Order: sequence, then C-alpha cells, then structure tokens
Amino acid sequence: MTISKIPTYMISTTYDNAKIAVGSNVIYSTANSSFIVTLAFMNGYTSAGTTNVNTIDKFPFATDANATDVGDLTQSRQWVVGQSSSTHGYTSGGSPITDTIDKFSFSADGNATDVGNLTQSRWFPAGQSSNENGYASGGGSPTTTNTIDKFSFTADGNATDVGDLTVSRQGAAGQSSDASGYTSGGTPGPLNTVDKFPFSSDANAADVGDITQARFYNAGQSSSTNGYNSGGFSPGAVNTVDKFPFSSDNNATDVGDLSQARYGSAGQSSTTSGYTSGGATPLTPNLNTIDKFPFASDANATDVGDLTQGRYHSAGQQG
Repeated sequence: MTISKIPTYMISTTYDNAKIAVGSNVIYSTANSSFIVTLAFMNGYTSAGTTNVNTIDKFPFATDANATDVGDLTQSRQWVVGQSSSTHGYTSGGSPITDTIDKFSFSADGNATDVGNLTQSRWFPAGQSSNENGYASGGGSPTTTNTIDKFSFTADGNATDVGDLTVSRQGAAGQSSDASGYTSGGTPGPLNTVDKFPFSSDANAADVGDITQARFYNAGQSSSTNGYNSGGFSPGAVNTVDKFPFSSDNNATDVGDLSQARYGSAGQSSTTSGYTSGGATPLTPNLNTIDKFPFASDANATDVGDLTQGRYHSAGQQG
C-alpha cells in the first residue's frame, strides 16, 4: 500500500478490502492493492497576534470567504509561530515572552490546551512541521538564538533542542518539504539566507540558498514542491512573493505580488494555494486581509476574505 500526502502529515489509516479510511471517512477505495491517496486540508487558521489577542480564526480553502472565530488560546500573546499535524494546530512561543506550546483540534472548534514547553522562552521563531513533529527554529529570548527545537505530535510533551541554524535570527519564515524544514530571512540584518535541516535525524541546518530580497517578518508557505515567502520588512513593507525549490538547493525567484505590501502576516497552505493573512504596514497596523496565490502557476495574490479582527505577528496553521 502506497500513501502520498500533499503536504505530508501523519494520518491514521486502515486497509480493508482495498480501502483507505481516515477515522470513519473513506477517502479512497479501489479493487487494486496498490494506490495513491492525496490528503487535502480543509481550512486555514490564524491564531494570536498584535496586540496580545488569544483568538483562533478559521477560514475555508474550498471557497473564498471570511474567517470565523472558533476558539481561544490558553493565553493572549503575539510574535508567535504555528505548526500543524494532520489533526491539530499548534501555537508556540510569543510575547509576553513565553515557552508555551498550545494545541487545538481541527476536527471540532474549541479552545486550545497547554501541552508542553519550548526549551527556552522566546518570540519570533520560525515554524516547521514533519509527519511526526513540530519544530521552532531561531527566535529572540530576547537575545537572538539559533536553536532548533522539536516536539512530538503523537504525545504531548516538552520540546528538545535538536540542532542549530547557520546564524542566530528571529522574525524569519518557516517552510516544510517531505524531508526537511527551511528557515528563510530574518533579523538582525535583514537576512536573505535560506537554511535547511533534516527531519529524519537531529542535525544542524545548512545554508542552501537566498531569497530574492533580504527581509524579516515574512510569511512562509509550502506546496509539495516549493517553499514560498510572502511580504516582509526590508526595511519598509514589501509585497514580494518568492519561491524556491525543494528538489534542489537553489536561490528563490520572484513569482508574484501580494494585494498590498505588508509585514508580520501569518502563512497557510492548502494543496493548491498559499495564503497570507493579516499583517501591517507602517501606516496601517492590524490588517485583516486574507490573500491567496496559486501553486500551479506563478501569479499575483488576490484578496479573498477577512479575518475576524485586524492583527499582525500571528501564527498560521492548516488542517
């Protein structure tokens, strides 16, 4: 039995008469003994943000629509980072400076629970997700750090320090392929470095390329083949969407623009599109805009909805 997941996250499966089920839902059935299943995420989530809110918003991927308020984090905070398993969203770190890892369910709307701690309290880390684990890389404590933390999706618990970035940074964006986590941009700088670290073993990151412009407070998205950075501060808010490949270590290319220049947005990814939600400009803090851009072709983003409240420096999840 072969299961291909885009993006790749751990799912519970049963095999019975050439049938695959997730929970009680049959997602693929065939008479053949070997087949491929694609797991599609249904919603994007935006949690926390400036100024110190605890709101968890949800918006659909299937249609362009506004977000709804579906729950609260355990504490109000900003400057957070998000991770996603197949069943839950996670919000970790943040300010007022904390090491808290919150978890909330994708299957039912509800409040988050505190399920563990990062190895050090910090804000502005980047977030990555493998099949089995969530990662928080870099951040400020308030001293800028290069730490890569890992925590389990299968059991609630504290994170462990599993490696280092090539340079200490905060305010970077995170992306995830099947095999590796990426940390792009950040400050002090601004930086244009793209770091890559493996999911299969605990190890330090390597510098594998550059984004098109040095910047921080950028949002990260991931397709099955590419990592994306959208917006950021360079200095000054930028509207750039750039893309780098997962299959080889290369520099990013500029593939489009957001609907407006902004920084401090949250990033979400469906199987077909990247989303950039919220954010700020120097003159207009607390934006509520949800932008969407396609993965299949290089194109500008379009405004497809609004968050329930304007905010920036939030965490993004998808599930």
